[in-house]
Amino acid sequence: MRLLRLVLVLVPAALLAAAAPRAAFAQAAVPPDLILHHGRILTVDRDDRIAEAIAITGSRIVAVGTDAEVLRLAGPATRRIDLGGRAVTPGLIDAHAHFSGGAVDRQLLLDVSYPAVRGIADIASAVRARADTTPAGTWIEGAGWDEGKFIERRMITAADLDRAAPRHPVVLTNTTGHYSVVNSAALRLAGITRDTPDPPAGTIDRHADGTPSGVLKESAQGLVSRLVPPPSRTAVRGAMRRLAQEFAAEGMTGLKDPGISAETFEDYRALAAEGALPVRVFALFSGGQSLAQAERLIAARAATTRPYASTGDDHVIAGGVKLFADGSGGARTAWLYDEWNRDRTGVDTGNRGYPAMDPDTLRALIRRYHAAGMHVSVHAIGDRMIDWVVDSYAEALREHPVRGLRHGIIHANIPTDRAIATMARLEREFDAAYPEPSATFHWWIGDTYAANFGARAARLNPFRTFQRNGIPWANGSDFSVTPFAARYGIWASVARTTLLERYADDPFGRAEAVDVHAALRAATIWAAHQLFLEAKVGSLEVGKYADLAVWDRDPYTVPTAELKEMRCLLTLFGGRVVYAAQGTAFAPQLPSAPRSVGYFTPSWSR
Repeated sequence: MRLLRLVLVLVPAALLAAAAPRAAFAQAAVPPDLILHHGRILTVDRDDRIAEAIAITGSRIVAVGTDAEVLRLAGPATRRIDLGGRAVTPGLIDAHAHFSGGAVDRQLLLDVSYPAVRGIADIASAVRARADTTPAGTWIEGAGWDEGKFIERRMITAADLDRAAPRHPVVLTNTTGHYSVVNSAALRLAGITRDTPDPPAGTIDRHADGTPSGVLKESAQGLVSRLVPPPSRTAVRGAMRRLAQEFAAEGMTGLKDPGISAETFEDYRALAAEGALPVRVFALFSGGQSLAQAERLIAARAATTRPYASTGDDHVIAGGVKLFADGSGGARTAWLYDEWNRDRTGVDTGNRGYPAMDPDTLRALIRRYHAAGMHVSVHAIGDRMIDWVVDSYAEALREHPVRGLRHGIIHANIPTDRAIATMARLEREFDAAYPEPSATFHWWIGDTYAANFGARAARLNPFRTFQRNGIPWANGSDFSVTPFAARYGIWASVARTTLLERYADDPFGRAEAVDVHAALRAATIWAAHQLFLEAKVGSLEVGKYADLAVWDRDPYTVPTAELKEMRCLLTLFGGRVVYAAQGTAFAPQLPSAPRSVGYFTPSWSR
């Protein structure tokens, strides 16, 4: 890579209006507030150039170039940080993170995730310990289990939980969020018996004699979850504050939170107002399942949910709507053309999954929201449902050929060739139909996915095929389905391997792997595009917000395995230090920096 020359000192005032008065940038002699130098600045610009130094004034980048060029701009009050050769990237962006709900799971619920839980005995032990300190009759909630990681390689059942907590109703949600297991006390409270029919778009799992096993899939979870008291808003906001700090500690400065409520949107705004949200949030409101719900949301939100026209302060953005089209690869409920597999080569006879709502209603909702000028992203995992969603976008765009709404296909796990061709065409013609996948599915839930998708697993997240067809993608963690750290998604895009490697035959096909340059773009500039912020963040260029992260190693040069182990040392959000790792040389160089929050160990390694 050739070294990037100084790209701009006289910064156009229009680009920096939010950072400082016009006069402050009318002359190059005005020194920057901060210079980071003697580093490898991975700009992720159009040419993927690498610089040595970057200068920041207020919230914006004012120069990028060589050490000599940028340091020449310094004045007596300019702070200087010697990077010591370390790499700097744009702040990482998660294009699909259930930040608000995941914060509650992470902080308030019983953790039944790997590696603390490696089998059903560990689950029972954790539940028993919670029951011993909880009054009888009180709900015990937990989250994070995945049968693909259990030594028993089977689902938990009500009977497993009954022995651990016979006097408490228990509900433990799978890491995907698409299925839960409850004990007999919870089944009784919900009135679920062998005679209870499956609800629409849901499954009550049953033993051979018809009695409920305790596993509830998709909408059937609501039969129990409606009975569980919700956390207080104070508790929710406290959990969100803590998670925001953890995002900063992972060099993450942006996210897209899909399917939130109006109440959650106000939580975000409140945290931003108090200075406790060092991350840009692009929120999608839950789009509902009926045209009546859509009309109510359009009346309430369409006028202010136009990110293509204005994003206000670029901090908490009312971005559009999310629709839920099908289920999960973990629960084998996503809508497929062919039957699901079991244990990689077996067949789940008769099971092709199912839509989460009537497909014609889904299409009508897409058309209505599109006609209202709202950005739409739709959860679609199965190949049959992905086809239906991209065809629905095509139909909506024929009726109202509006360019620039950037409709997304969330997850887009196993798209057909036809779906990929349609995505490419709609992107070229209308700037719409972008995949928003989760590379960490290969890793964190990969053993379960490989077992359920069978031979189709080789097509999961076909990144190389996307590249060949000119399709950028925006990567997301789907937190708390997988750990949120974006470095894991970067690594997983290159490695395409499972956590426990139960299947040694390359189940996800490394033919679809990409290099680290593409993987980083999917977590920066391509993700920024799906937040309608690519002109403001996502690359390190003059005029953009100074959202950036300093790392202990260079992702462009380290072996693939080390991408997963990268450690963030310093994070800036809008030019403000929001994280400095303890025990590093950076915090002493920043006397005005807030107290370091320390380095957070991700939940999977605790």
